[in-house]
Amino acid sequence: MSTWKRSLTAAGVREPELRNDYDDGRRLVARFRRSSYLAARLLLPPSVLPHVVAATAVMHHGDNVLDTGPEPQRIAAWASWERRVRKALETGVADDPLTRTLLHTVAAYPRLRGVVEEYLSTAGAELEFTGFVSEADYQAYVDAYSLPAFMLVAVLLGPEDDDGRYRAMCRTLIDGSQRLDFVNDLAEDITEGRPGIPAQTLARFSVTVADLAAGHEPPGLRLLVEHEVRAARAALEAAHELPTQVSAPGQALLNAFVEIELLTADAVLARGAALLHGSASPPLLGTLRVLRNARRAARHHRCRAPS
Repeated sequence: MSTWKRSLTAAGVREPELRNDYDDGRRLVARFRRSSYLAARLLLPPSVLPHVVAATAVMHHGDNVLDTGPEPQRIAAWASWERRVRKALETGVADDPLTRTLLHTVAAYPRLRGVVEEYLSTAGAELEFTGFVSEADYQAYVDAYSLPAFMLVAVLLGPEDDDGRYRAMCRTLIDGSQRLDFVNDLAEDITEGRPGIPAQTLARFSVTVADLAAGHEPPGLRLLVEHEVRAARAALEAAHELPTQVSAPGQALLNAFVEIELLTADAVLARGAALLHGSASPPLLGTLRVLRNARRAARHHRCRAPS
């Protein structure tokens, strides 16, 4: 029996059709971001892995719906998806693999239900996104979209009774990660006409969207990248506290996520103004080293856990 099939059994997924549904979600997650899926598979205990994969699949599917096609198509597709998920949560019945796995995972982790409902209520911020004027606009976007989407997964790793500290630290992490994504995806976002760096910040470094769209590299672009990466790194460094607020099964994965994001920040900084021609990726050897160390830590915790 494969590791994944053993994980399904450990997570209480025994019906053949439901196991096939979770397989569909696993393929979606592995296709969208293989490194994240590999990290989860290496670091999470079998009983948790399928549920994290299911929640991640919902997040990725939502991203695809919100980002694919012209605006009228995206609005209609999101409205249809939102209605489907809300009806499934209300009735306990689902007619597609993704929502069937979501219902099963919500049954295993009842606290996920409120997070899903919050995400559905606020994700429209992504449909409305055309860029930011100010830093305050960016921070509002993090609150309305980035954090609720991240919490779909993070709530499965966090404490059952969060007094607010865990969510606040998750926000610190996703602030750094989202800011890093926006500067790293500068070329793609400029092409789409939706830069993720606020207009006021661009102006501070004498960088214009018109110049970037024309493929020019303004003298201030390198300094702009340095500014954004410094801000992202500050949040990511502060997020090192996050893994200390969760139990051992989630600590290794969250630690690895933070470390890989910091490696990505270094790669983005090194690429500098060349980001206008394509994004940067963390070094493969460094990423493998982070995963190796995190796996050792996870095994150490499991060996020390009382039987």
